[in-house]
Amino acid sequence: MSDRRSFFQKAGTIAAAAAVLPLLDIFQAEKVEAAVKKIEHLSPLDAAQDEDFWFTVRQSYTVSSNIINLNNGGVSPQPIVTQDALDRYVRLANQGPAYYMWQTIGMERENVRKQLAELGGVSAEEVAINRNSSEALETVIFGMNLKEGDEVLTTNQDYPNMMSALHQRELRDKIKVVKISVPVPCEDPSIIVERFRNAITPNTKVILMCHVINLSGQIMPVRAVADMAHEKNIEVICDGAHSFAHLDFKIPDLHCDYFGTSLHKWLCAPFGTGMLWMKKEKIKNIWPLLGHPEPQSEDIRKFENLGTRSFPIEASIGVSINFHRGIGIKRKEERLRYLKNYWAEKVSKFPKVGLNTSLKREYSCAIGNFCIDGMEPGQIIDKLFGDYKIYTTPIVHDEIKGVRVTPHVYTSLSDLDYFVGAVEKISKG
Repeated sequence: MSDRRSFFQKAGTIAAAAAVLPLLDIFQAEKVEAAVKKIEHLSPLDAAQDEDFWFTVRQSYTVSSNIINLNNGGVSPQPIVTQDALDRYVRLANQGPAYYMWQTIGMERENVRKQLAELGGVSAEEVAINRNSSEALETVIFGMNLKEGDEVLTTNQDYPNMMSALHQRELRDKIKVVKISVPVPCEDPSIIVERFRNAITPNTKVILMCHVINLSGQIMPVRAVADMAHEKNIEVICDGAHSFAHLDFKIPDLHCDYFGTSLHKWLCAPFGTGMLWMKKEKIKNIWPLLGHPEPQSEDIRKFENLGTRSFPIEASIGVSINFHRGIGIKRKEERLRYLKNYWAEKVSKFPKVGLNTSLKREYSCAIGNFCIDGMEPGQIIDKLFGDYKIYTTPIVHDEIKGVRVTPHVYTSLSDLDYFVGAVEKISKG
């Protein structure tokens, strides 16, 4: 395990991600790495349209032949190298759980922490590993020292779990939650910034906002809002569930104070993995969600006091990070945006079809949302799956009604052509 830890610390390629895998999986990883070398001379935009390269990436996943999965925004599959690493960590743990989990596999957490920190452009002493965005963000929401009358400002399009957490604090602590509306879609960030600004009162202590709204894929002007908020001594929590390992950015670019994300979405890490980041000087002010002997400690690890958890799942995050790095974040972002625009531009030309997502690169990437006049979202997804075995998700919101479509790096153009054909037939009735 000591040699493996050293190897993971130095790993930067897809093949390195296969360190704990058999020769067959190492061979597949090396095939992807070789494919990357063939397109290194291409710009990310050109590489996004190199179908030979993305076919090789597709072979690194166990893609079902029974359905077309266009709901990767809910949870994404792991590449084969991650699946097999997880399997082997589990088998190792079962040889002597108390020893192998705590004394060997569990020690990998520090290496994974360093890898996540490097990916996010932050210090490892500011990163906690947890189970999903909800746990990360609710740690902050419930851990803040808010009192009766304090206000938290957010939007009415933020994630339901965060809304529930804020509502619970309203009931328990008598804080006030203020929600603004965001245009759908919005191609003028200043509108969003001004709506936040106009909703601020002397009691506003915190702003919670998404980096990418899960309902529509709208990319939000987090940095501009944060800069405005900080002028008024207001802290900013960023929900990065749909931006981390999706968009090419570093967390400090956002100028937020707290950031939470799920790793089982766009990073394709094992199910039930997430990350919490907060500025080092903020750690002591946030109470841990689960009890800790030193709850006001400045050590980020106080937020990981979960007890027994799946150490194999946490250790396998590093394999997904290496796979992600091997593809390249800029190439990945451009491919995801290319796939979204590929289907969205086509369906937008059908008479009864509308888009709830901007096609401009500054305002959306992988996530798209469409609607069909005269049809409810539930009817559309039932037709897509029942007649065509295409899996999507309905969005029913006061301001957005449609079907969310989220391809991933393994999605082929032929899959999207089939989807477009299905939408055309459904829209014609």
